[in-house]
Amino acid sequence: MSSPHHTLDVQIYYEDTDFTGAVYHANYLKYFERAREHLLGVDALVDLYREQGVGFVVYKVDITYKEPASHGDILHINTDILLESPYRVVFHQSAVHSQHQRLLVYGRLELVCVNKENKLVRVPEHIYEGLQALIT
Repeated sequence: MSSPHHTLDVQIYYEDTDFTGAVYHANYLKYFERAREHLLGVDALVDLYREQGVGFVVYKVDITYKEPASHGDILHINTDILLESPYRVVFHQSAVHSQHQRLLVYGRLELVCVNKENKLVRVPEHIYEGLQALIT
């Protein structure tokens, strides 16, 4: 992931930390979600569900925690996209300390599309093509 397609900066607040002063582990999932929404556009995701009855849901998460972030840190949340099939979108995401440039957390998140009945459906063609354009 040497050249991320998208980077979102996140500042760490006291509310993000646990009793040790480190970022609570589940918060990285929130940061990754924010970065994906920023990349894809939250309005586009809401419109997709309202207009076509299709939405993205997390299918699988694999995260590795290397070092903790702390209160006051600013993290670069990097996101790359991989299209494995017409049914699955993979996001490789990482949290890098902005000052020290150290990799703190990285993960692979797989998303699939479901309809309003929670049945697996293909990623809509126009969304799939838009994601392909982001990759190239």
